[in-house]
Amino acid sequence: MAHAKNHDYHILPPSPWPLLSALFAFVMLTGGVLWMHDVTSFVFWAGFVGTLYTSFAWWSDVVDEAKVGDHTTAVQIGLRYGFILFIMSEVMFFAAWFWSFFKHAIYPMDKYVGTTYIPPEVYPVDAFHLPLINTLILLLSGCAVTWAHHALVHGNNRADLKNGLIIAVFLGVLFTCLQAYEYEHLLHQGWEFGGYEFYSNFFMATGFHGFHVVIGTLFLFVCWLRARAGHFTSEQHVGFEAAAWYWHFVDVVWLFLFFAVYIWGIPS
Repeated sequence: MAHAKNHDYHILPPSPWPLLSALFAFVMLTGGVLWMHDVTSFVFWAGFVGTLYTSFAWWSDVVDEAKVGDHTTAVQIGLRYGFILFIMSEVMFFAAWFWSFFKHAIYPMDKYVGTTYIPPEVYPVDAFHLPLINTLILLLSGCAVTWAHHALVHGNNRADLKNGLIIAVFLGVLFTCLQAYEYEHLLHQGWEFGGYEFYSNFFMATGFHGFHVVIGTLFLFVCWLRARAGHFTSEQHVGFEAAAWYWHFVDVVWLFLFFAVYIWGIPS
């Protein structure tokens, strides 16, 4: 039940989730190291499951805070600033992969000083076939999210809100399936995950983007479930706004990847 507040800020009660999430993340990291050394994969998956559980429980508490009125205007501003800083950290994460890609593409160097650099043959990819289709799919999903956002803010149109979100979720899943098909095709043509710097940069940049698409799709799906449950109003919808910002960030990163990696960077 909503309760009256005599100030604009939300004082958080004691919570176990920050400590537990840090512990499970550490277990997952340790498990990943053990897995890469062929010791065991159990520790990683145990930490992964624990991280998922604490994330679900923690965000459930945040949703409950919004439902009882703790997310005042001042609190919403703080949440927005926090998410903007998170997106900026993601921008710098991808900047590192772009930096590596352009460095090795423009100024390749062999491992041995004094030898002539001869790049290996790379199976060319037509950027205007499957990559272009995936680009259009992702841009259309961004349009669907914008439609849903506009429907919520201007008129609180619940039907268009839910329709826009589920369309965006479907297109996100379709993008992921087509990228998986593309990877299978490239690996069949002789591409590999390691070795030559081009392969490493390509799969790390596009692969991490694909991971962000999966996270963003889940983000939007949760917003769709919340919209069906009657959450969000035209005045209070920070959770949906964060999902929309994240999805548009994913769109913009893919546009840079499409033009830099697929059109300019892949040897013909």
